[in-house]
Amino acid sequence: MKKGGLLPGLFLTVIIAVLAGLTGCENDLKDLKKISATEATKPVQRYTNVDVIWSDSAKVKAHMTSPLMLDYTKVAKPYTEMPKGVKVTFYDADLHQTCTITSEYAIRRVAEKIIELRKNVVGTNVKGETFQSDELIWDENTRQIHSNKSVHVQMTDGSILDGLNFESDEGLTHWKFGPSTGKIHVDSKEIGQ
Repeated sequence: MKKGGLLPGLFLTVIIAVLAGLTGCENDLKDLKKISATEATKPVQRYTNVDVIWSDSAKVKAHMTSPLMLDYTKVAKPYTEMPKGVKVTFYDADLHQTCTITSEYAIRRVAEKIIELRKNVVGTNVKGETFQSDELIWDENTRQIHSNKSVHVQMTDGSILDGLNFESDEGLTHWKFGPSTGKIHVDSKEIGQ
């Protein structure tokens, strides 16, 4: 009969169990970090049929509607996302509508107070001019709309302008481009006068 045969076997079993437990904790810690990272990218709130009014000194300056808004406030740079599109209507000081902009997607950067309108962006001002782009950015602080993307403008007289470095007031009434091309409608009666 061997002496001490049971003790080394028990010792070996305990060592294996401890090592298995330690590696199991390491995997659990990795899983916990992965879950935590995933949770941080999920929206804190989900709103449907959103209706938001922006005002300044008790005067409405903009009205936004969206079928879905996701609120991400638990991230380093909080934002809200409108993945199913948005419609924004702007008003002047007398509450007259100045323009309407729609897009298939929008994101509002909370700290910067900007809304990036993306994908099939279409704006129409009170003159009936239509603005189309892949992106327009509304700066709530400066009350300006701008874009570095190409913007296509269809004017009421049939003139068409395409340009880059677009800048405008939020009513899309006073606007300008950087480099641009276009077709300008000229009334033949005005030529030679």
